[in-house]
Formats: sequence, C-alpha cells, structure tokens
Amino acid sequence: MNNSSLQSGCYLTGDGEGGDFWGKSRDVTGLFASLGGGLRRVKLTGIAPQGRLLDCVGRTGTRRALAGNADIVLLDVNDAEIGSYFVADVLIEGAKASCGDAKLMDLIVTLDCENLLPDAETPWNLIRSGKLNRIEMWRSFDAAGRHAWLSVALNHHGYRGLVDAQPGAAYELDGRHITDESSFYCSLGESINGPGGYFGWNLSALNDCLRGGWGASTPFTLNWHHSAESIRRIAEDVAVQREYEGRYLEYLTEIFDSRAVEVNFM
Repeated sequence: MNNSSLQSGCYLTGDGEGGDFWGKSRDVTGLFASLGGGLRRVKLTGIAPQGRLLDCVGRTGTRRALAGNADIVLLDVNDAEIGSYFVADVLIEGAKASCGDAKLMDLIVTLDCENLLPDAETPWNLIRSGKLNRIEMWRSFDAAGRHAWLSVALNHHGYRGLVDAQPGAAYELDGRHITDESSFYCSLGESINGPGGYFGWNLSALNDCLRGGWGASTPFTLNWHHSAESIRRIAEDVAVQREYEGRYLEYLTEIFDSRAVEVNFM
C-alpha cells in the first residue's frame, strides 16, 4: 500500500497507569523501519508536546533529551484508536516548528519497540484507512507477513468492541488457502471474527481464546472444509519448524475437545 498520502496519526502517554499525556501527532513516519532490533528513528509531525516530552524538547543533543518509556496509540483516519505499543527510551534528536501551524512542532525521536514487526505496516494501514473489509487479504503475504498480520490482529482485537457470540454458534473454516500454521490462524480468526479477525496464533493462544472474551463462546461447532489437504500442509510446515514433535493435530484436537468445540472435518 502506498503510504505517501495516508495520514497516520498517533498519541503518546507516559508509561504506566495514569501516565501523563505527551501529545497527539497528526502523522508518524519511520515507526516500521528498524535500525536494528527494536530501534526506530521516528518523525512525529504536527505535535504539541506536553508533559515529560515537552520538558525534553529544549534539551536535544544531551542525555536530558531522554523522555523515557511511553505507550504509543495508533489512530485511524477518523482519529479512532486502533492499537497501541509500549515503546522504550524515547529520545528527542531534533525539533522544529511544524509547517503551517506555529503552535505545533515536528519532532525526530528514537525509540525501541521490539513487538512492532516490520511487515505489520501494511495491515495497520489497511485498518487505518478502513480498507481491511474482506476476508483473506492476508493471502498475498509471505510467511513473515502472515505472522505480522496475526500480530496486528491480536493488537487490534481489543479496540474493535466485539462481543462474544452466544454458545452454540457454528463457524465455517475454509481450508483451501491454508498453507501453513500462520494461515490456519488467519483463516480461523476471520471465520470467527470477520476480516482481520484474531482467534489465536499458536496452540497456547488458541486455548486462551477458547476461555472466552475473544469473539466466541463455547460450546460451538467448527466446520472445517477441505480439511485433509489443509491439515497436510500445516503438518509439513510445523515439521520444517520442528515444532510439536509431529503431534500438532493431536494437540489441536485435544484443545478443541477440552473446550467443548465440535470439529467437523469436511
């Protein structure tokens, strides 16, 4: 997706409960470009610094420009909150007046965000622009991209305002495009929670989702279409990864059984 015309707003607050408000930026760039590990150099455009961030604006070039840890909340084009990340060691490297508004500033900061995957930029931009509106948009991603897709789905889930369906629901899982473990969870999440939906990204997370609060209530029925071929592909993927010691389907079935999920292999 071309990000050149997409305003990607955010706001920052000091880390922890009751953290002070640091300001809202009308656009943030560089957040997905790693400098190595979790380190990023980020431009916050059109921000009125407040709190600890404001205290550090005039201290660039010194260690006193280190504002510390924060939470960064991502906003869509309508300024609705869509996700958030913890960021560490926010350091102001540059500050200047923002073009067109003397009351605002453009800040260059470095920060560390290990949980933000580089391939997550496209799904976040789809969410920001309201274009994540149909299932299987993840199919064009490679393995790393599908993993990043799931990380975004997990992060975004709590901002969607979903209510668990009533017990006894039936969900249709289309196995035709399941090629590995990640695509299984992409498909499962969307079968339960719609486009961009999340319902686990490994066996442990799936088990947690089945406890409630993630869009479905047990007992429910899962109709797994084209199951034989998709299961074979998942088995090949986890074998390459040397995970689950060849017992993935056994573990998966045990989890579903223990949570009163009836799976119809079709």
